[in-house]
Amino acid sequence: MSEFKVHHHVNELMNQLKVRSTDKVGPEVYTEMLLKNTTPYITTNVSANQSKRKIAEASKTPIEFLAKYDDLKSKNVRDLDMLVFLLSKLVDEDQVKDVLERTFKDKADAQGATTAPHEIPAQLTAPQGSKFTPQNVIEIQTQLRRLKEGPAVSQVTSSEMLRKALREKQVQRNVNVPHQPDWLFQRSCLTMDFIVGVDGPTDSNIVPLGSLPTMMQEHAILDDILCCMQGIEGKYILARALTERYAPKEFMIDQSLDSSLLEMVKRILPLASNYSTVVRFIEEKSAFEYGLVNHALSSAMRTLVKDYMMLVTQLEQQLRVGNLSLQKLWFYIQPSMKTLDIMASVANSINRGECIGGAVLSMLHEKTSSFIGDVKGQELCLYLTQSACVPYFEILEKWIYKGIITDPYSEFLIEENETIHKEKLQEEYNDHYWEHHYSICRERIPVFLELVAVKILNTGKYLNVVRQCGRDVKCPNAEEIVYTLKEKKYFEHIERAYGYSSKLLLNLLMDEKELMARIRSIKHYFLLDKGDFIVQFMDMTEDEMKQDLENIHPTRLESLLELALRTSTANVDPFKDDLKVDLLQFDLITQMFTILSIETNMEGDYKKFISDPTDMHLSGLESFSFDYVVKWPVSLVLNRKALTRYQMLFRHLFYTKHVERQLCSVWVGNKTAKMYSIQSARWYSAAFALRQRMLNFVQNFEYYMMFEVVEPSWHIFQTNMQNVSNVDDVLAYHSDFLSDCLKDCMLTNPQLLKIVHKLMMVCVTFSNFIQRLGHTTEVQMNDLLGDSGSRDRSRTTEKHKQKAKVLSEHVDDLVRNENFERTIGNFDSNFSRLLLELLDKIMEFTTSNEGVKLLNILYRLDFNGFYTEKLEAMSAERAAATLDTSAHSSESSSGSWPTSTFTMTRPENARYVPGKHLQHPPSTSGSIS
Repeated sequence: MSEFKVHHHVNELMNQLKVRSTDKVGPEVYTEMLLKNTTPYITTNVSANQSKRKIAEASKTPIEFLAKYDDLKSKNVRDLDMLVFLLSKLVDEDQVKDVLERTFKDKADAQGATTAPHEIPAQLTAPQGSKFTPQNVIEIQTQLRRLKEGPAVSQVTSSEMLRKALREKQVQRNVNVPHQPDWLFQRSCLTMDFIVGVDGPTDSNIVPLGSLPTMMQEHAILDDILCCMQGIEGKYILARALTERYAPKEFMIDQSLDSSLLEMVKRILPLASNYSTVVRFIEEKSAFEYGLVNHALSSAMRTLVKDYMMLVTQLEQQLRVGNLSLQKLWFYIQPSMKTLDIMASVANSINRGECIGGAVLSMLHEKTSSFIGDVKGQELCLYLTQSACVPYFEILEKWIYKGIITDPYSEFLIEENETIHKEKLQEEYNDHYWEHHYSICRERIPVFLELVAVKILNTGKYLNVVRQCGRDVKCPNAEEIVYTLKEKKYFEHIERAYGYSSKLLLNLLMDEKELMARIRSIKHYFLLDKGDFIVQFMDMTEDEMKQDLENIHPTRLESLLELALRTSTANVDPFKDDLKVDLLQFDLITQMFTILSIETNMEGDYKKFISDPTDMHLSGLESFSFDYVVKWPVSLVLNRKALTRYQMLFRHLFYTKHVERQLCSVWVGNKTAKMYSIQSARWYSAAFALRQRMLNFVQNFEYYMMFEVVEPSWHIFQTNMQNVSNVDDVLAYHSDFLSDCLKDCMLTNPQLLKIVHKLMMVCVTFSNFIQRLGHTTEVQMNDLLGDSGSRDRSRTTEKHKQKAKVLSEHVDDLVRNENFERTIGNFDSNFSRLLLELLDKIMEFTTSNEGVKLLNILYRLDFNGFYTEKLEAMSAERAAATLDTSAHSSESSSGSWPTSTFTMTRPENARYVPGKHLQHPPSTSGSIS
């Protein structure tokens, strides 16, 4: 069961029980607990005898409870014993029982208030203003008799019911079966069962048995018994019409028969009743709709019925020669009575449970296991089970030895979803092909295959992938699988097939398709592993990235990308031609927040503020990303979901690299400060210091992501890949690598991601401001000095002095302006505030063990304890404010308190307490909110 379904059921249960959901006790908490303790496809064997007895002792209606349990057990209800075990545990929970009783009582009261009392049908009431007449009474008696008889109708009507049931079965299971002619259901005599309700010639010479001598009575009743044993009514033993579709056959016996003979006949007739049940089962389950397993079981039963008919023929011969009596007949039919009784029991269990496919095999397996100590009975059940398993094991063998499913009646435990194709791996953000193209249908798993159900699924999936690559699969360990009570034997066959298939597909991916080389190639580009390539590419595309998305030509970017690849160390990569340019219609923050807010409390709030992607005016830098061309079967691992996660990491790293380049450009531009006067340099130093703090943050943040997140995770991934044994491990390790990178790079935490994004925006805005300021200064200086001075090289020194003087005067005028000082102060305050908020949030998440690795960036940014002092002061202020708030609320609710109770003194050893939110100052000009 998926996590979504478990969460849904838990939520529904809490709603039904009226349990209030909180942060500490909610559906998410219980769902996580259940998923940690869930073992899929493996049924835990528990003893229900003690649990059943315990519930019966505590129940007000123990007889009804035991009868219901036996009824469900006869229907082969899955997980019944485990449910009874759970209910027995609830018997001791008084609090839970009280909640259940109140809930059910409230529901019963609500239903009683809305349900109208039962009304007598209109056709059973007299017309208004009149009285019942004798004719009305006769009509009512006729209708009541029909209602009482129910399905007790003629054989023709039973055939119509069978045909209707077959059609419904076909629709429910969504299988295509050949058309069956109508005469198959209209000809009532095409059966080996008793024919009831068909008019025929009657024998007028029949006299009551009581009027005959005892010897003649025994001979006449023997003849009737032999007829009934073949499904034919006798003269003195008649079959009753069925009251239910699967009810046992009942008989009417001439009551004038001698009492001793009558008692002996009553002992023998259950044999004829079981024969009728078995024959009806064989004829019904032989229809196409009931599947190959029921066909095979019916065939095995038909073989046993033939042996039984041979016995009846021999008994009839003995009767003809006068060597058969009721006592001899009773002796001769003892083995057959037991055989038909077991077969009828099997047929009734399958009919009541509506079993098909694996459910039939589960029921037969339990029957076979229950006959421990009864050698003959166990041999019979073993024969039936082995016969029924033959078609199922043929499908199993074809799946685990060739990777092919041939399941025309939807009986096999593996279900194929033909609507999911491998071509969608490069289009959809999910793992649907690998996870859902072939999936396990739990209801079809035989109980003796539950332990290896997952291996059966994976074995066929691996071989199927190899087949789709154009390879001919020939398993060297292919052997016939035969059902046995010793499960270890066919477990060994499945283990050998699994080992071969996993090794075959793994070698195909790792050796021939060079999976690790391709993942390493993706790491070079998406995780900025090739430094010279990235720098060269960013230099080439700097002008293009500044333009709006609508004005960018993807072909030009493709050309620049190819040029950067050919002129850098990436030229030696054999897979470099698979790298492509992708211009997305949304920025990274929009993409991440859309994903992270799904199924959370933030989803509704975020949707109110999210803008339409068509309304977003993105630059090339915000929309740019790499893409990678992957072909089958490598696309199993590098599917669209994995590539999208690589793109998220790339866009995050790429934008951080861009911010670093912007700040470095500011540093290069600030070299002109050597021309400033001492007074101007002093005023300008605040901007220099802020630029250095920003550059220190961005470089440390980039170093943290590259060398403390990506590289260690990559090392762990490589180590795991050296010991991998199957493709599922490859998928798991690769997914863990990407998940760890996304988590530790703060991309999966909306709060941290939002703060980091704001910090980057402050840095970019500051860089643009300083660069724009420098550009304005240079333009004005060129305007002033454009026509002054001589072109003679001998006067170059004088020209530089004049240029420095003009520049210094201009800067003096600028820095004396209050707007410049205030703008730099706003940038400084916003950057400091956001950085403190980031450090505070990091401390909060690391104390809850959600991101221990984030402490590395905390140590790097706060290496000298500069921010720790500020955080401790802020924490102390928040603690005092919290106490004041709680004191005021308590005082207002319960009256005045003694003054000494709220004497506030700050402890000498007050330390910074993580997990508190920062109080943001009001935004001013130059801020990013």
